[in-house]
Amino acid sequence: MTPFFVLIKCQLGKAYDVANAIANAEIASEIYSIAGDHDLLVKVYVETGTDIGHFVNQNVHAIDGIRDTRTIITFKAF
Repeated sequence: MTPFFVLIKCQLGKAYDVANAIANAEIASEIYSIAGDHDLLVKVYVETGTDIGHFVNQNVHAIDGIRDTRTIITFKAF
């Protein structure tokens, strides 16, 4: 499995709706509300070899209430 993170900026007042939609879609292992430039931090695992860009485009960007995302691809966990 390959882990990666998605930082999400939501439309004003929509962070909880977006978090719930991601949880209901069962595409993330963990979803955190955060402070700062983004509203949510989402940890996702996909099968090795999965096109992460395509996965984010199809599964994350399709959720209503998202303004912007930043995907962080990881290399190694310590």
